[in-house]
Amino acid sequence: MNVRATLDPPASARDAAFMASYLDALHLVERLHRLLLDVIKDEFERLGILEVNPVQALLMFNIGENEVTAGELKSRGYYQGSNVSYNLKKLVELGYMHHQRSEIDRRSVRVRLTEKGRRLRDVVARLFATHAEGLIERGILDHSTMDDITRALRRVERYWSDRIRYIY
Repeated sequence: MNVRATLDPPASARDAAFMASYLDALHLVERLHRLLLDVIKDEFERLGILEVNPVQALLMFNIGENEVTAGELKSRGYYQGSNVSYNLKKLVELGYMHHQRSEIDRRSVRVRLTEKGRRLRDVVARLFATHAEGLIERGILDHSTMDDITRALRRVERYWSDRIRYIY
């Protein structure tokens, strides 16, 4: 007789419900990211900013006042896409970012926002501030709920990161 089989209950309705909620949350995270890009795109179109796409704008927002290497963009969570080199090159060409080769490692390039890039970052920051105010004013979210959401998402992030580092 398999002792483990007698100790573990069969998949329960609770497990199935959790799985359904988990999959729904995964889809929601994906949809929210796409919606965030659409929100930025709509704001830029409204303001006549057409040379920068939403992914590039979010990249500049996340970099802020920091000076980073292309490799650090992903490790610090500033950039989620796969074509970081293209976007950096484009932003440099358009005058939004400054790049400089490292004196120590000539393969490494450090990037930072130019004044033009900081102005665009401020546009995104104002957009996000307006949204935050709207969420509070309309009673959609309060500080406590936002903190709960953030804590839960950080736990999922930590779990996934641990799975990548230690399990696979």
